[in-house]
Amino acid sequence: MDFSLNESQTAVAQLARKIFHARVTQASLQAVEAQPEHIDRALWSELASVGLLGTALPESAGGMGYGLLELCALLEEAGATLAPVPLWSTLLTGAAPIAEFGTPAQRERFLPGVVAGETLLTAALTEAGNDDPLRPTTTAERAGAGWSLRGVKECVQLASVSSRILVGARTGDGAYGVFLVDPAAPGVTLERQVVTTGEPRHRLVLDGALVGADDVLGDPLAGGDVLAWLVPRAIVGLCAHELGIVEHVLKLTASYTTGRQQFDRPIATFQAVSQRMGDAYIDVESIRVTTWQAAWRLAEGLGASSAVSIAKYFAAEAGHRVVYAAQHLHGGMGYDLDYPLYRYYLQSKQNEMTLGSAPMHLAAIGAELAR
Repeated sequence: MDFSLNESQTAVAQLARKIFHARVTQASLQAVEAQPEHIDRALWSELASVGLLGTALPESAGGMGYGLLELCALLEEAGATLAPVPLWSTLLTGAAPIAEFGTPAQRERFLPGVVAGETLLTAALTEAGNDDPLRPTTTAERAGAGWSLRGVKECVQLASVSSRILVGARTGDGAYGVFLVDPAAPGVTLERQVVTTGEPRHRLVLDGALVGADDVLGDPLAGGDVLAWLVPRAIVGLCAHELGIVEHVLKLTASYTTGRQQFDRPIATFQAVSQRMGDAYIDVESIRVTTWQAAWRLAEGLGASSAVSIAKYFAAEAGHRVVYAAQHLHGGMGYDLDYPLYRYYLQSKQNEMTLGSAPMHLAAIGAELAR
């Protein structure tokens, strides 16, 4: 199959690359990391001004009307520079499900603000002790015209600054719904957490949190249609971000090893180094083809469960090998906080463990083959 980018995907990628490479520097990253929320608001506003925040949102909301493939192209470019903007959480896990399943009123209430860079959204997909985001243990019970939610979600991005948090919850025997939770609502508690990258996240505790009927996404008794749509796309979005990371890490390491001299010759000419770099190149290309295959199948409405797990397996397993090899070949430079590699290593590790590790997805692939 040919997974070359088409005209619209190439345009999105080129525009994003131009902005990210001009705006994201070591100095700008350090400045953002000193802020409580770790978001480059100026960069976010610039992305809004050129329309990139509306890449996969409908034209009726002010967006471009593109889809998942264009959004993955944008996420790949963000990964290449570690752009500190919440593209994955707001555009993919927050706005995209509202665009797909929301009522006209919900779309009008949230999507134009996302396109304008004024509204942040996120989703709470992770629970302690539960590896399956499609079957959350958080519960939702009828409370008058609305719902009452109880449960705990872990490591929620943007929880304290989002207008709404999309929360999956069990609504009955084999039924799951998604609810737009106001983080400032009664019964909602946010406990600050810090993850591998140093980025702030929050533990979301729901103790009878009330959600009105106008904040229910889709049919909460339909058996989890919204989660079944959202989770695979969220995973593929992570894979696209990881692809951008490992592509840049490979380039960074190639540049370092060709310039680093030992015994009066570049260390890239040593057989062990060149073989390690060759293996890393193969891993990067493996992530590329599996990511785009999964994204294409989802975009085309084809069965994609195995393709998504295969993509996440390679993004996690091969991604780890690439950044680990880069650290090894850089030696002590890889741990220098004034050198960019360490940030890529930490973000890659965060991506690796989010929404399923390599062994978990490998087990899912095996189970599907056995069936």
